[in-house]
Amino acid sequence: MDQKRLRHGLICVACVRRRHYHPGPCPGCGTVRPLGYPVDGLVVCASCAGLESMFACSECGREDHPYGSSRCARCILTERLTDLLTDPVTGHVHTRLRPVFDEIVGSERPQTGIWWLRREPGIGPRLLHRMARGDIEISHDTFRALPSDRAHDYLRSLLVAVGVLPAFEIRIERMLPWIEKVVAELPAEQAALIRQFAHWHVLRQMRTAAREDRLTQTITNNARRQIRVAIAFLAFLDAHGQTADTANQDLLERYQQHVHRPIAQEQAFISWLRESRINTTLSIPDIARPTPTVTVSDAQRWAGVNRLLHDETLRRYTRIGGLLTLLFAQPLTRIVAMRTSQVTITDDAVHVTFNAIPIQMPAVLDDLMREHLQHRGKSLYVARDTGWLFPGGNPGRHLVTENIRSQLVTIGIKPYQHRKAALFQLAGDMPAPVLAELIGITNRHAADWATLAARDWTSYISERAR
Repeated sequence: MDQKRLRHGLICVACVRRRHYHPGPCPGCGTVRPLGYPVDGLVVCASCAGLESMFACSECGREDHPYGSSRCARCILTERLTDLLTDPVTGHVHTRLRPVFDEIVGSERPQTGIWWLRREPGIGPRLLHRMARGDIEISHDTFRALPSDRAHDYLRSLLVAVGVLPAFEIRIERMLPWIEKVVAELPAEQAALIRQFAHWHVLRQMRTAAREDRLTQTITNNARRQIRVAIAFLAFLDAHGQTADTANQDLLERYQQHVHRPIAQEQAFISWLRESRINTTLSIPDIARPTPTVTVSDAQRWAGVNRLLHDETLRRYTRIGGLLTLLFAQPLTRIVAMRTSQVTITDDAVHVTFNAIPIQMPAVLDDLMREHLQHRGKSLYVARDTGWLFPGGNPGRHLVTENIRSQLVTIGIKPYQHRKAALFQLAGDMPAPVLAELIGITNRHAADWATLAARDWTSYISERAR
C-alpha cells in the first residue's frame, strides 16, 4: 500500500484521502482544516504541528476542495476552463466570456464545475468553446436557432446571469416557436389573425407579467389555452361560412351551444376583436365571480401545519413554503419569488414582509428561516448571490413552484385548497383592510373572504378613524 512519511511515522494514502475529504476543527487553533499530525496526544493541523501540509495543493498551496492526488479542484477547473474559453486570436480567455470564467471558477464548489465540463453530451461546454473560437455569435439569436431544452436554456440563463447577454424570459421565448407551430396548418387568413392576437394581446400580457415578476407557468398555460380556443372558434366560423369580421352574435351563441360549456375562455379573443375594430358586434355577457369556497377543514389545515413544523424528512424549503401558505395564505407563485430583503432577523425574532408590514414568524418556523438563510444554496457553477430567498437551479432564477407543490401534494397538502382555508380563518380574525394590507391581496378579495367568514367589520373604518 502507498504510504506517506511523517515525523512520527507513516500514514497510508487512504487515510490521507479520508482526512483530506473530512476536515474538522483543529484542537490547537480551532480552524477547520484536514487533521493528521499527532502532537501531545492530539491530532492537529499542519500549522499547529509546525510542518508543511501533506494535504496542500501542489499548485496553489490551499488545502480545501480536494480533487485527485496533488492538485485541488479549483486549480484543475481553472486549467480546463481556460482551455475551453481561450480565444485563438488573442491566446487569452475570450473578453466577452471572461465573466463566465470568473463566475464558474469562483463558485462555492469547483468540483461541480469540473463535473459540468465532463458530463455527456456536454452541450453547454461545447457551445461555449465554439463561442470562444468565434464559430458562433454570442447572442440570443444563436439560442433561438437551437433547441429550447434544459441544457441550452441553462447555458443561456448563465450568460444572462453574469451579464454577457441581456435579460430574457424563457417562457415567452418558448411561446414564439409554439405559436408558429400551431398556426402552420391554418389557412393563411386565419394564421395571420392568430399571429396578430398572439403577439399583440397574449404575448403583451405575458411581457407585462414578466416585468412585474409574476409570470408563472399557470399564466403561460392560460396564454396557450387562449390561442387554442381562438383557433377552435375560427374553425367553427369557417365551417359555417363566416370569418372573424363577419360573424354575428347569433353565431357566437350557436358556438356556445356547440362546445357545451361557458365560453369564458374565449373572452380574451372576443374582446381583442372588439378592441381591434375587427368585429364590434360580438360580446360575451359578464360572468359573475364565483363565491369563494373552502373544502379543507380547520383540523386538516392544522394537521398539515403540525407536520410541516416537525417533519425533518421534508426539504427545508418545502416546509417553509408550505407553512407560509397554510399560516399566511401566500400563493406558491409569490413565495418562490420572495427576496432575502423581505426577511429581517434579529436576536429574538424573525420578521417577514409579504406586502408592507413585517409579520413576526411563530416558533419553529423562525428557526427554519434562520437555518435556511444560513445554508441557502446558490445556482450551480455561479458565485454571485442574486438575492432570491429560494434560488433555483438555473442561474439568476428563483425556484419553480412545482418543486414545492409536488412535494406538498405527495404528503396530502393541496396548496390551493389549504390556502383558501387559511384565508377563511384569517378573514374571520381581522378586518378586510388589515388582511389585505398584511398578506398582499386586494381589498375586494379580502372583502369577499370576510363575507364568506360571516364577520361584520362595517364599523371598523369608523372605529379606526375615531
